[in-house]
Amino acid sequence: MCTSPRPPVTKSHITVEFVIWILDPEGTRPSSALRVCGRTTPGQETSTSAARAPHTDCDMEEEGAPVDGEVETTFAAETYAAESMAADLDPWIVFDCRKNPRSEFDDWLETNRPSQVYRHGDEESGVSPVGWIAVLGPDHGPSGSDVMGLQDSWDKLLGSGRSVSFETVKELALNHRVLSGKWLMHLDSGFKLDNAWECVARATLDGKISMVKVSAFDPKGDPQQVICCYNENFTDESEVIRLDSAIRATGVKCSLSYKPDVYTHLGIYRRNRWKLCPTIYESKFDLECVPRRSHVTNKVTNLEVT
Repeated sequence: MCTSPRPPVTKSHITVEFVIWILDPEGTRPSSALRVCGRTTPGQETSTSAARAPHTDCDMEEEGAPVDGEVETTFAAETYAAESMAADLDPWIVFDCRKNPRSEFDDWLETNRPSQVYRHGDEESGVSPVGWIAVLGPDHGPSGSDVMGLQDSWDKLLGSGRSVSFETVKELALNHRVLSGKWLMHLDSGFKLDNAWECVARATLDGKISMVKVSAFDPKGDPQQVICCYNENFTDESEVIRLDSAIRATGVKCSLSYKPDVYTHLGIYRRNRWKLCPTIYESKFDLECVPRRSHVTNKVTNLEVT
């Protein structure tokens, strides 16, 4: 479950409308929504605990600067979470290796090059918006994670006054089996992006990566697009390193950063209110080393692990 505040504001009080999204069993995409409202005066919390917790994948509009007498409550992380939710809600272009014939993959890949697929579509041409382009590997399956339980425990943690740290979030992730994570690569739209995407997409087709997805091109937004490569357990460092090796084996040499999905579900993005770094590993490819290899650093311990 996740919530997002949409406050129409007056000087005497703030009326907050919350959008509560119910996630599907895999916890990957919202399947329905419920709206509730609460009221608060400036400087006080609402009676709804969800107001304290910005969650990921929430349909939250970016607000303008506050006028006199209003309270600024929006963090940049909440805007990033809103963008992620909007992409999740829009249609995806998916090649499912468990269902689609392998013989169709080359044509599918050529037709859906990420630099040529527009995020917001084209109304005049009747082209729909696209949230993500994804390839599901032959062994991809439901994670069995309890995302709604995670959200409830997160609200209780925030209400308890306990500090929020990597260890407390990791504890929640273990308790609710929200253990998947992904290596991220941010690349300028164009040939290099399309080439990197093809490399990891083919590796997924061959069963070397569980799932990959890439954002669609937004000519009015960020000039970079992001590719996400998934594994099952962010707490297993050897598994995280193996995924990095699988990505590097495809020929990808750009810098990578690793983010647990629990951070995404809880709205922990850049410039979040808890001052947590939103990624826990980084990988840099060493072109001068013989043999060439990547150096992976654990950003929580600040130790190099490869």
